Amino acid sequence: MLTETWVVFARQMKQQLRNPVWVFFGLTQPILYLVLFGPLLKNISGGGFNGKNSWNVFVPGLLLQLAIFGAGFAGFGIIQELREGVVDRQRVTPAHRSSLILGRTLTNVVTIGVQAVLLTLVALPFGTRPALVGSIIAIVVIAVLSLGMAAASYTMGLILKDEDSFAPMVQGVSLPLLLLSGVLLPMAAAPGWLRHISQANPLSYVIDAVRSLFVGDLSSTTVVKGAVIGLAVTVLLGWWATRRFQRDSA
Repeated sequence: MLTETWVVFARQMKQQLRNPVWVFFGLTQPILYLVLFGPLLKNISGGGFNGKNSWNVFVPGLLLQLAIFGAGFAGFGIIQELREGVVDRQRVTPAHRSSLILGRTLTNVVTIGVQAVLLTLVALPFGTRPALVGSIIAIVVIAVLSLGMAAASYTMGLILKDEDSFAPMVQGVSLPLLLLSGVLLPMAAAPGWLRHISQANPLSYVIDAVRSLFVGDLSSTTVVKGAVIGLAVTVLLGWWATRRFQRDSA
């Protein structure tokens, strides 16, 4: 299974390296937020913000945004492969169906992990001062979450089989997840009814954990809760993706 996963992963990575434009544009959007939106937060206090320290609240949100959109749009690739017959040729091989999904999702994990590191480095001159160990763990948490989200995206690509249907579906799911997680503005600044709604969003716990990690709070209950919930979401989405791929291959 490991060999099969590696073969699929290597093929997908070669395609990424041959055409890195999507990786570039995936990183451009959060950098634009960093450059054009971030400076507005320096004079804001309250709701989790504290002047120059606002960067340690804002940058973790951009990292989660990378995972939401970077992994969320991964399914576009498998729709193209369906059209070209690549997926059908892989299905008739004796390879484990989980390897066909895992190899693809690991490509997204590596891509988003590299983007997250670059974004964190770019944020340093702006005033971001993350704890070294905490920021590394935060990026790992984001990468693990992107594994499950990419698996779900590939599965929806297999189900819909059409870019015209897939794009609005991703937007319709990603945008509420983004806004209700407190990525751009912490939910501490939201009215009570909105905070209650956000508590049903598992990503809100993940972003709280990532922000705590960024300031070096490694052992708080917020970190443990966010990491456990993020892992549970990844396992659940990965299981669903594998089951769906196996059923379609039957």
